[in-house]
Amino acid sequence: MGVFREDVAALVPHLRAFARSLTGGDVQLADDIVQDTIVNALQAQHQFTPGTNLKAWLFTILRNRFRSVIARKHVTAEVPDDDLERHSWAPAEQESRIEVAAFKRAFRALSAAHREVLVLVAVHGLPYEQVAAICGCEIGTVKSRVNRARAMLKKMLLDDALPLDPERMPAVVHAGRLAAPGEADLAEAGRASRLHSGAEHRRAATVPRRSLN
Repeated sequence: MGVFREDVAALVPHLRAFARSLTGGDVQLADDIVQDTIVNALQAQHQFTPGTNLKAWLFTILRNRFRSVIARKHVTAEVPDDDLERHSWAPAEQESRIEVAAFKRAFRALSAAHREVLVLVAVHGLPYEQVAAICGCEIGTVKSRVNRARAMLKKMLLDDALPLDPERMPAVVHAGRLAAPGEADLAEAGRASRLHSGAEHRRAATVPRRSLN
């Protein structure tokens, strides 16, 4: 029992990283899920086969626990930018921060299913067979999602096809306040429409009426 506890404790950082990748960086929710995972794992220790991959077994418990929380609380999972960056490579140097930011934007644009398998394979180094078991899908599906995710990342990063970052779009003063991104365009379109309608009205007023006689 003591050895099993120690083995589980050694994997807590990995559990925390995977949990945050599912909760969108919500630290409190991720920690709650990790705690529940540890409790469930200790209670189900007899179901674990010694000699098999304990990390994959724990990831399966964690993912199932997260899915149950999603179903109950309708939590939206997003990409864990900081956690992914911290666990998948060394801290970036000054000159590479732009590249890191670009990768994070591209990764955030992937679907949840693509992000999940990519994190398990590329960050945690799990084989396709174990990822398929964790995600409850076929091995071919895992490979397809990983390949698709990598292809989409490559396209976005190399073909300059990164999605727009709303937080970096310039805001303008509108009605005494800062307009949200995109609001200025709508306001401008409205002004253009009103100007066009006014011009049409003035032209109509200047056309002489045809005599009825």
